[in-house]
Amino acid sequence: MKSIIEKRFFLLVLLSFGFASANATHNRAGEITYRQLSDLTYEITITTFTYTLSLADRPTLNVEWGDNTTSIAYRVPPNLIYPNYYRRNIYIVNHTYPGPGIYKIIVQDPNRNLGVKNIPNSVNVIFSISTILTVNPAMGRDNSPVLLNPPYDKAAYHYLFIHNPAAYDPDGDSLSYNLTVCTREDARPIIGYTLPPATNSIRVDSISGDLIWDAPADTGKFNVAMDINEWRNGKKIGIIERDMQIEVFNTKNKPPVNGPLRDYCVEAGDSIDFLFTATDPDNDFLTLTSTSGVFTFDPCKASFTKVDSVAGSASSRFRWKTCYEAVRKQPYNVIFKSDDSNADVRLSDIDNINIRILGPAPHLINAVPVGKAIRLTWLGYVTNIITGFNIYRREGASTFKPDSCTAGIPSSTGFVKLGFIDGSSTTSYSDNDNGQGLQFGKEYTYRIVAVFPNGTESKSSNEITSTLVSGVPVIKNVSVRNTDATNGSIFLSWKKPQKLDTIPATGPYEYLISRATGVGGTDFQQISSIQTADLNDTVYIDTLLNTSTTGYIYRIDLYNNATGNRFLIGDPAYASSVFLAIAPGDKKARFTINRNVPWINTEYDFFRLNEATNVYDSVGTTNQLTFIDYGLENGRQYCYMVRSVGGYLGANMPTNLINFSEKICTTPVDNEPPCPPVLNVVSKCDSLYNTLTWEITDPVCFKDVAGYKIYAKMISEENLALLTTINDKNVFTYRHFPGQAISGCYAVSAFDSVGNESEKSLMICVDSCNFYEIPNVFTPNGDNINDRLLAKTSGLVEKIDFRLFNRDGMLIFKTENPSIDWDGTYKGKIVSPGVYFYQCDVYENLISGPEVLHKTGFVHVITELNSKVNNQTTK
Repeated sequence: MKSIIEKRFFLLVLLSFGFASANATHNRAGEITYRQLSDLTYEITITTFTYTLSLADRPTLNVEWGDNTTSIAYRVPPNLIYPNYYRRNIYIVNHTYPGPGIYKIIVQDPNRNLGVKNIPNSVNVIFSISTILTVNPAMGRDNSPVLLNPPYDKAAYHYLFIHNPAAYDPDGDSLSYNLTVCTREDARPIIGYTLPPATNSIRVDSISGDLIWDAPADTGKFNVAMDINEWRNGKKIGIIERDMQIEVFNTKNKPPVNGPLRDYCVEAGDSIDFLFTATDPDNDFLTLTSTSGVFTFDPCKASFTKVDSVAGSASSRFRWKTCYEAVRKQPYNVIFKSDDSNADVRLSDIDNINIRILGPAPHLINAVPVGKAIRLTWLGYVTNIITGFNIYRREGASTFKPDSCTAGIPSSTGFVKLGFIDGSSTTSYSDNDNGQGLQFGKEYTYRIVAVFPNGTESKSSNEITSTLVSGVPVIKNVSVRNTDATNGSIFLSWKKPQKLDTIPATGPYEYLISRATGVGGTDFQQISSIQTADLNDTVYIDTLLNTSTTGYIYRIDLYNNATGNRFLIGDPAYASSVFLAIAPGDKKARFTINRNVPWINTEYDFFRLNEATNVYDSVGTTNQLTFIDYGLENGRQYCYMVRSVGGYLGANMPTNLINFSEKICTTPVDNEPPCPPVLNVVSKCDSLYNTLTWEITDPVCFKDVAGYKIYAKMISEENLALLTTINDKNVFTYRHFPGQAISGCYAVSAFDSVGNESEKSLMICVDSCNFYEIPNVFTPNGDNINDRLLAKTSGLVEKIDFRLFNRDGMLIFKTENPSIDWDGTYKGKIVSPGVYFYQCDVYENLISGPEVLHKTGFVHVITELNSKVNNQTTK
């Protein structure tokens, strides 16, 4: 192992040889990956692609570990030869780090191959690649993603090009992607590096990893660099920088076209089976390939087999019989590629799909109250390749309906994880709220998920709701018989207690009936007592109540009332009436159901008074505690009541319990604002205005709109202020001319005919006119055409620090003028024709405050008269 000083000397020697001989220039592409062997020891794999016609050959490479040490990595066979003079070289070396930390591994080698168009003087530029890894035994073993597609490809001039690295993470960590800059010695950015020219754009899809070049605007060799970022539990734990080379050909050959593909979400154990097809517009024969980690995944490997191949089309079959070991949080990415066999140049089309493997849902059977606990039971799980089950609970039934691609239980459902129970064969769990005991009068809803060894949760089980059974007299009914402010009445009934002789309690008996105001009231007052010898008296009607504006909760105590032996039997029973709260809305009525009962209500049936028949007609049913009746007429009164239907879950307990709420009336009124619009803002930089467009896609919401209010602010520290009001609902656009600096933030709201204003849309901020463009060609030849170097700028640019250098590194011009306005002279004389390098710091006043943009590039000075140039700009 060498020190960094020794490494620097070694590199300088290689640099000397690299600049001395073009034969030492050969590096085209590469990356560094790693595999963790123990807590602090890693196996590093360096993969490079070199030019086979170069005399330079590297049986070893120097590796800088990021801990102030270096080592030599030796090349291992086989050294594969690819078309177009590419050779794949693989070097492997182990290293043990001194302790936890974040380390950057760098490998560099003179030099890059000749003629890379977007790297100035590429033949004399050091080739370097790097990888960042996190050494942290506490986070578990970490192996880097494996890049299954080689880092070179071919493209056709003016045709859309797509490449994917086919990254596969063996640990199931999340991956993201972004473009970065190709690097030189010590992994520093290459001076003057630019992205390859595109007719529209070149970008990387951050999710799929597709490098999309739309479309190559020049022919030749180009290099691009991509970061493959590795994430675990929301934290970035590694970065692989891939440097790849793309060769663009001017050809009449047209690339093949892949058939349509889709993503898959399947349960473990299910099979995926489909045909991948491709066609070729030139009728060339095609070769179909598929790349993914699923083809080497044990114990269930996918397959990709040829079906047919004729001139102009081909098809192959993808098959994967999935297994429970394949369940993980992240989807598996599968790349599909078609290559033609055209004699001019071989082109390809590439697509990818995601396959997510989910654990099947467990099935809950029952949730039975046992004292102050609830015991869950479920069917045995379909596989023993799990560690146990996570238990989730919430109060009241939910509306959660997981789709076919949802694993686990989102926090937005209101479920909270109670805990984990170990064992793949476990089929029960008792919830006693960590020993505190559950509470009477609350409905507890449960779901469970199976947990796989990598921490991935299965699909959610079904939902089951239960509640504690309070008291020996099991209450069945607390139902409003009559709604009135002073003469209301409530029907109260309970189940005759059984097997009291086991206490023993031989009677006679006494029921004490108490009442508190409100469904959650606690100030109980005794209202009656019933003396009975046989317990057959199980009904009571409570009268002279205000049932119009409040509900009531009842308590029933059962006493053994024998002389000299009076005692309370068991715990008191509690249950409330169903109380309906109502709020008027715009052509609607909103309801909230209030109840506090020891049984489970499975449905609430809503009834509305039909004034023509004087009968309450059904208008809807729900299992939730809220309900909305739509389609009403504003200004007209409507009256309602609700019927609850439910029962106890335990054996031999009452079911099919029906109770009614009070009758309540309301008059709908337009007190609701419209929906907020969806806003978009686009800047017209050359005309110095911003165009706002918005829409309301919901036709019901749009019907209520009368106009819009537009709000704006020019800097982030300000508050949004009203800019203008538009009193026409059919106007969906507005132009704002803010002046020279057209950055700003905007929001729009909608209002209705009575003045109800919606929430503001999401605020949209624009800084898109912070363009600064420097021409890369100008002609100071005295013909009054393009005689001065003038930058295109915007009102956001306050000043610049522009410095121009000749090939010898001499400063020949500098300015703070945003327009630059250089006449092409140095010390009063026109400079020599040639290429000049510049560095420019652009100081801009953006919405968020002052920012500095760093730019570098080249200017080609042409001094010949009658020069005609296609003047381009560097952005």
